[in-house]
Amino acid sequence: MSILIKGGRIIDPMQKKDSPGDILIEKGEIARIGGAIKAEHVTIIHAEGKIVAPGFVDMHTHLREPGREDQETIETGLSAAVSGGFTTVSAMPNTEPPCDSQAHVKFLLERAMEAGLANILPVGTITKKREGERITEMGELKDAGCLAVSDDGDAVGDAGLLRRAMEYASMVGLLVISHCEDKALSAGGVMNEGYRATVLGLAPIPAEAENTIIERDIQLAELTGTRLHIAHVSTSAGVEIIRGAKTRGVRVTAEVTPHHFTLTDEALKTYDTNLKVNPPLRSAQDVEALKKGLKDGTIDVIATDHAPHLENEKEKEFDYAPFGMIGLETALPLSAMGLIDEGYLDWPGLIRKLSTNPSSILGYDRGTLKQGAAADIVIIDPGKEWSYTREGIRSRSSNSPFIGWRMRSAVTDVIAGGRIVVSGGKIV
Repeated sequence: MSILIKGGRIIDPMQKKDSPGDILIEKGEIARIGGAIKAEHVTIIHAEGKIVAPGFVDMHTHLREPGREDQETIETGLSAAVSGGFTTVSAMPNTEPPCDSQAHVKFLLERAMEAGLANILPVGTITKKREGERITEMGELKDAGCLAVSDDGDAVGDAGLLRRAMEYASMVGLLVISHCEDKALSAGGVMNEGYRATVLGLAPIPAEAENTIIERDIQLAELTGTRLHIAHVSTSAGVEIIRGAKTRGVRVTAEVTPHHFTLTDEALKTYDTNLKVNPPLRSAQDVEALKKGLKDGTIDVIATDHAPHLENEKEKEFDYAPFGMIGLETALPLSAMGLIDEGYLDWPGLIRKLSTNPSSILGYDRGTLKQGAAADIVIIDPGKEWSYTREGIRSRSSNSPFIGWRMRSAVTDVIAGGRIVVSGGKIV
């Protein structure tokens, strides 16, 4: 299929391009990009008044398959992904069983191909079964298609083992993604430690539970020369630690989720368990630090940490409900409203955080609209207002505190691998 995108505002941070023009797609690749393009026998997408950008790449997605297909499947997760503009998602390995073998990686890639919606980048585990005791065969995971490893959901408790794992990962060219949480400090906690936790009578999680592991893992990365990526940063001190490490030349990058820069722990006064996430929603001071970190480049990536749970699992007392919320379908509007509208980023800056940077960090050949690149493209109507409703959710789960919110900025069309998968806001 040949596709001609007409008249959009083309934004490609990798090429430092921000100008109106057309894009011609042939045989799954970008054939021409520039001014007015004429072509015959093509499907035309009119993009006047819209932004045309590289498809988003989520570095942190929980697809639940295998093991918890009642919460999410690869097909439903990828439906949510393309609806939100994501043409690639990194599938975190804390499934049942965890992704610690070549067979598991192959399974994920085959299921994604069957779904035919978006790409999956499987993330392998750092340790066998995520038990923190034996390092996985990282070379085999890399050969099977992994670009990164993580024990997400847990930090690797044994610093000596993590050092050896980092050395191994560096040797085979894998990124290490770190979930930074000292569970001896966070044990039993359900929300951010502070005044609001005291008022609500909920067990606290101190910022130090995150900060101490960020510091430890950065020091180990500095020692070993490993590429380290810090997942879901939520504290102001964490931002400062990462900023200092980058100044020293440590090969560290970091991500933040839209819910962590949109909401504060004040929101938990409703006891809505959809607000229970790990790391927890922090203070207004932390939120401001996260936004400034995005603005100055300390934080490189916006990732969703999309974490589906069933309604009956979330409809429990706050202490007993699971951590996590879905986020693939709301990442763009929350980022636009919280960062562009408030002056922290412009549209090229936001596209960089959602597409160009995650592709670069992963060593993945996406995140650009240059001629010859794979045609993974998102088209955005920046002024469109819409309501986020339970009925419109593509994920199998609906655990989101943003249901009922009035949003602005919408994905209208998505092309993945040269094929239209979303047209007019609807999956084709």
